[in-house]
Amino acid sequence: MSVFDTFEKKHEYLVCVDSDGCAMDTMNCKHIYCFGPCMVTEWSLEEWKDEILQRWNEINLFQMTRGINRFKGLAMALGEINGKYCAIAGLQTLQTWVETTKALSNDALMEAIEASEEGEGKTCLEKALAWSRAVNASIVALPEQLKVPFAGAKDGLAAAHIFADVAVVSSANRDAVDEEWINHGLMDHVDIVLAQDCGSKAHCIAEMLKFGYDPAKVLMVGDAPGDSDAARVNGVLYYPILVGAEAESWEELKETALEKLCDGTYQGAYQQEKQKAFLVNLGG
Repeated sequence: MSVFDTFEKKHEYLVCVDSDGCAMDTMNCKHIYCFGPCMVTEWSLEEWKDEILQRWNEINLFQMTRGINRFKGLAMALGEINGKYCAIAGLQTLQTWVETTKALSNDALMEAIEASEEGEGKTCLEKALAWSRAVNASIVALPEQLKVPFAGAKDGLAAAHIFADVAVVSSANRDAVDEEWINHGLMDHVDIVLAQDCGSKAHCIAEMLKFGYDPAKVLMVGDAPGDSDAARVNGVLYYPILVGAEAESWEELKETALEKLCDGTYQGAYQQEKQKAFLVNLGG
């Protein structure tokens, strides 16, 4: 039984919200302290550590690839490392898996490993899985004071929950999402959690639309191009939480965007204004 099987639609509106970097102020610390360093350790890249970590953060935090799935980000970073610093054995196998797999998750990677023949390709997949597991463990070990919601996020979720079903739509690890949202009381305003194990954000929104929501009454709230793309391919609305202006973005969501969603004026000029601000924010 999937998480979708137990969901019950209660409202005509649906608000989908990303977690890391959107509701939770956790994106920077997870990449700076967990994702990048774990990659350096797994592939023994200490000789070029500073340059590689700087580039990892650029890819995942400060450009139009912000919020990219962890395995896509890994394949991209290792591809650059392979061309600039040292050979990454079996890299092509990992890149092919990333491009062709139906699900970018630990479980899907385990299946690919089991189906692979012995060799450098399989070893690279095994290292990617070990890296992903090490990342999850290091995220759990982060000090609690680093895993907090953005100012205004809880109030924004509460305001949305008055008239809409609320779904967490995140590519993060489910255990981390559950822990963080429960610890800070955000889960009080959530009806369903769709994390990494449920598939891509676009897939999750598509599955939610099957419950009969009018796309014009569905809003995706996010901070990265992947969130915007997931909304676009499903024909639903998008609201950006701007990097460096997260508190202000949540305040505007509560005071303006949700009202426009309800009265049907979100589409058009306001949506275009928000999309433009989002692209400018990430240098797109």
